[in-house]
Amino acid sequence: MDHHPYKTREGGATVTVFVPYDCQNHCPFCINKQEYADCSGFSLAKIIDSIRTMDAITPRCDFVFTGGEPLANLDALQQMLDAIPATHKVYINTTFPVQQHTSPEEMIAFTERNRDKITCMNISRHLQKYVEEGPDELLGRIACPTRINCVLYRNYPAHKLVDYVERFLPYGIPIQFRYDYTATTPENLYEEENDKILQDLRRLFTYKGLDGCRMRNGFHFQYKGLHMTYHKTLPYSTIVETDENGVTYDILYDILIKQNGDIHSDWTGVKMDVEGYRHVVFEPYDLHVINGNVDF
Repeated sequence: MDHHPYKTREGGATVTVFVPYDCQNHCPFCINKQEYADCSGFSLAKIIDSIRTMDAITPRCDFVFTGGEPLANLDALQQMLDAIPATHKVYINTTFPVQQHTSPEEMIAFTERNRDKITCMNISRHLQKYVEEGPDELLGRIACPTRINCVLYRNYPAHKLVDYVERFLPYGIPIQFRYDYTATTPENLYEEENDKILQDLRRLFTYKGLDGCRMRNGFHFQYKGLHMTYHKTLPYSTIVETDENGVTYDILYDILIKQNGDIHSDWTGVKMDVEGYRHVVFEPYDLHVINGNVDF
C-alpha cells in the first residue's frame, strides 16, 4: 500500500502489542474480540522479533500490552517484557481477571518481580460490570503504579459515578474515564457543549484543566484529592499533513504489533513499511496544556 514518508513525535510512536492469547471476557465495546476468534497463526516468537525491531528503530518509544488479556499467560508476558530494554516505558492493559489457572497471588507476585519494568498497569473496572472482577483489595497490593480505566458506554448510569469514584479512594488509584472511541471524530474530539459525559463529570467533580493534541485529549478533574481524567481519542492513529515545504507526511501516533507479529501503522489494518519507518522524521510531541492546570 502506498504511503507518504513517516513522521512521529520525539522518542517514537507508541507501540501497542496484541498478546497472542485470548481473554474470557465479552465487553460490548471491545473491537479486538473478533481478532481472537481464530488464534491460528499467532506467534509469541514473531512478536518478540517485532518488539526487538521497534526497539532498534526507536529505542525510547513506549510499549503497551493489550489483548486479549495480558495476564492470562504470565510466562509469555514475561518473555515479551524481557525483550524490552529499560529505555522504554511499559504499560499493561488488563482486567486483573479472576482466572481458573492463575491465582491472584501469582498475579501480585508477577507485579512484584516486574515493579521496575512496568511503568503503569491500567486496570479495567467499568461502571457497569461486564466481567468477573477480583476483589478491589487486590488492586491496592499491586506492586507497580496503577490506574483505573472506565469506559462510559452508551446509557451509563451517571447517578452511580460518585459512588464509583468513592470505591477507589481508599487505594488512591487515579481513574481515567474513556469515551467510546469508535464514536470519536475530528469534529467531536474537542466538542464540549453536547458531550454528556463531560457535562456529567463537570457537574459532579472539580474541573481542573484540559490538555490535548491532534489525536487525543484529556479533561482533568479532582475529587477529594483523587485525580481523574476524561480521555477522548480518535479511532485511528495516522494524521496526514503537508508541511510548509510542501512535503506530505503520514504522522504516526500508534504502531501495532499484531498477534502474528505483523507490524501495522494504524488500528485500521494498515501494514507499516518497516524500512520506511527506519527513516522516520521526528517532531516535538504536540500534546500541550490548553487551559487550566493539569499538573497532578
